[in-house]
Amino acid sequence: MALFDNFDLAGSAMSAQSLRLNITASNMANANTTAGSKEEVFKARHPVFKAVMLEAQEHTMGVEMAGIVEDQTEAQSQFSPGHPMADADGFIYSPNISVVEEMVNMMSASRSFQANVEVLNTTKQMLQRTLSLGQ
Repeated sequence: MALFDNFDLAGSAMSAQSLRLNITASNMANANTTAGSKEEVFKARHPVFKAVMLEAQEHTMGVEMAGIVEDQTEAQSQFSPGHPMADADGFIYSPNISVVEEMVNMMSASRSFQANVEVLNTTKQMLQRTLSLGQ
């Protein structure tokens, strides 16, 4: 693998982590929302990634999003008959999102992003030093 391939690899990883951060932020923003039924409640979303392989070469050349899946865990119900969104039985529903888990996801994505920035910087320094050898 050439040094220039590191730029593509780290760039695709940074793009994936950026997407992961955005989805996690969306989950956190909707953690305290309520709905009048289990079907209407916000469902946490999680990105699914896959490795991108080059057919001509037998090594990974990056990562791309394969899709976004919705969490299928049961919504939390709370008896609150005076709430304007309560159903006929007096229940309101909120998403089963753990803010702590989402914060861990956010910190993990942020650190992965930072690690890939370091890969880019190190590769750039190596290329600059290689070029300075010819002077």
